[in-house]
Amino acid sequence: MLDGRAALKRRLPPRLLLSSIWLGLLVIMAVFAPYLAPKDPLAQDLMLGRLPPFWVKGAEPGFFLGTDSLGRDVLSRILYGSRLALMVALIAGTLTCLIGATLGLMAGYLRGWVDLLISRGIDIWMAFPPVLFSILLIAVLGPGISSIIIAIVVIDWTRFARVIRAEAMAQGAMDYVASAQVSGRGRLSTMVAEILPNVLPTIVVLLTLEMGIAVIVEAILSFVNLSISTDDPTWGGMISEGRTSIHQAWWVLVFPLITLFLTVLSFSQLGEGLKDRYDPVLR
Repeated sequence: MLDGRAALKRRLPPRLLLSSIWLGLLVIMAVFAPYLAPKDPLAQDLMLGRLPPFWVKGAEPGFFLGTDSLGRDVLSRILYGSRLALMVALIAGTLTCLIGATLGLMAGYLRGWVDLLISRGIDIWMAFPPVLFSILLIAVLGPGISSIIIAIVVIDWTRFARVIRAEAMAQGAMDYVASAQVSGRGRLSTMVAEILPNVLPTIVVLLTLEMGIAVIVEAILSFVNLSISTDDPTWGGMISEGRTSIHQAWWVLVFPLITLFLTVLSFSQLGEGLKDRYDPVLR
């Protein structure tokens, strides 16, 4: 019995399990927001402004997490805000991973002028302050989901490229790569079939971390009103509004802030848990 429990624990690390549960709940929240939200997230009623959560005296039935200063339901806005957060995380994280990992893999394995060109590009690109660069891009492109995604991809591809380049260089010096080359396998085939599977755990970890970073970037841009329309529910926008009324309605700030924190933490812990489980070196 104890051996079975120990084996189950090895198969399911706690941080991998807990982060997967939270992110799974978040996906359900985003997909089924129209059915789970008790109220219209855009509906305003000044007579219901700053109602407390259901367990606090003065709460109204149906407003489980209270309302903001305009009488909008906090729970409904959090549910709808998860849609934008996950959309940005998935699309921006995937595009950033594809671009950065491809360039890093090429630079680390092909070396020569390819490595020189990509490495110098990374150095130049990383000289720009990322937050200021993202705000500048949004100001030029205009607010919107597509602008946020473009800004994240343009800024963060260097993170993938640098790490994967170092991993590819280390793997390229291994004996199995030399054996593949001696057997007559081409450079491109060796890179894809031999090196890529061994750097894939690192790519997965970086991808999950990047998704968490994308959620933070979107929240920051929403906080300074550079995301989508200020009326649409976003976690950053809710935090920005709650900051101004923290003493009168703390719930407007606290609940979206907790949701944002758990989401970012879950993405990071998911990556670490997947690495512990699937990294061939650790295994």
